[in-house]
Amino acid sequence: MPVDNEIKGRLALVTGASGGIGAACARDLFAAGASLALTYSTNKTALDALLAELQPLAPDRKLSAHQCDVANDADLTRLFAEIQHQHGQHPDILVVNAGYGKRTSNILDITIAEWDYTIAVNLRASFLLTQLAVPHMLAQQWGRVVYISSIAATGTSINGCHYSASKAGVQGLSKNLANKMGKDGVTFNDVAPAMITGTGMIPTEEHLKGTPGDVSNIPVGRAGSTQECANVVTMLCRTGYITGQSILLSGGLK
Repeated sequence: MPVDNEIKGRLALVTGASGGIGAACARDLFAAGASLALTYSTNKTALDALLAELQPLAPDRKLSAHQCDVANDADLTRLFAEIQHQHGQHPDILVVNAGYGKRTSNILDITIAEWDYTIAVNLRASFLLTQLAVPHMLAQQWGRVVYISSIAATGTSINGCHYSASKAGVQGLSKNLANKMGKDGVTFNDVAPAMITGTGMIPTEEHLKGTPGDVSNIPVGRAGSTQECANVVTMLCRTGYITGQSILLSGGLK
């Protein structure tokens, strides 16, 4: 199979792109030449602003916005129908970023409803999005799937065990599929960020004070940026020789 790492002209679906890591990934993939299908849950204003920022940079390139509750199966099916209608194809690149995490650390404080919702958004949706995306990728013998997991997958987390379990499941999903589809030209990797500011979960370093993620505990002495996450995501999309990997983006924090 010839080496093809070109993402210019490819279509990338980025979920949860209205801000934070998702918006940074969208900007970076767009700068690399990809067309974009971007989802938001409730913040339409922010996503519209992102599209207004990007479209003038490449007026002939297709961008689309899609409202989607990733915990809703019907929304996911509708999302792919909308992408097919607006772009004439399903995505070549899937960045599963939309996630949910509530800082409830004590297992005794985690309700069954909270457990179920966290698993639905972070893990079940990852499975369903992948299931919808891979037929097109397999048909063309080229695809990139990148999941945004977390350092929490290994147990280190300012959130609870429900969040860690959901992200560990994502890593297992990714590694299993990497083994199965590598020869078909489809790669699966995850980026495991830790203490990234500029996100809904951690707006600033102030929100980390007094937690295990306090910058005083991070070897590089600062939190990470959403752009640094995007750097790694784009690299994985442009490097077909990397698959089945979980890349810890933590400033040395373990």
